[in-house]
Amino acid sequence: MPGFREFRIRLRPAGSPGPAAPGGVPADRSGELMAELQPELTRLDDTAAAADRIRAEAVREADERRRAARRQAEETVRAARARAQDVRNETAARIRREAAAEAERADARSRRETEALRARARARTPALAARVVARVAADLGLPAGRGGPE
Repeated sequence: MPGFREFRIRLRPAGSPGPAAPGGVPADRSGELMAELQPELTRLDDTAAAADRIRAEAVREADERRRAARRQAEETVRAARARAQDVRNETAARIRREAAAEAERADARSRRETEALRARARARTPALAARVVARVAADLGLPAGRGGPE
């Protein structure tokens, strides 16, 4: 980087103010500036090229990561679908077992209730039969004790 002295010289007037000076060689200020800036511009070009390489590598890496993530997501979905079928089968089997157990409990409860009903019927039948026979005998005008064969 140029020092303060070079900076001051660059800004120094070419001549004293006043009438035009005799002809001379004009200073090539743009050439001097280009010569002065050329190393920095070259380094800037190198930096821009490095930045382009870094960006291109980042794009490649991002694409690879997206592909890997897509593959992983597809595998996860495949595994979840396979597991979902297993879960459905396990759930269906559990529900069938629970339904069978409930049916067995209901069947046992109905057998108990049926047996209780039969026992009550057996216990009540003789008394009801005697009442029916008595009424029929009364309707027919028969004596109470002679309702039929004994």
